[in-house]
Amino acid sequence: MAEENKLREVVVIGSKLKDAVKALGCQSSGDLVEAVSEKVHDMIVDAVERAKQNGRATVRPYDL
Repeated sequence: MAEENKLREVVVIGSKLKDAVKALGCQSSGDLVEAVSEKVHDMIVDAVERAKQNGRATVRPYDL
């Protein structure tokens, strides 16, 4: 259970995300950082699975 909680910690930098949204002319809601982080977690899980299916322990950019 502790590993799952660790896995789902926020992995994006909120201020950088908000700056990027602002630079594109929009505002960001308070829960945007968590939502983007969840998407990133999903991408990481999929990439790890792909690497393992290919017999690798190293996740590479093309696994995304």
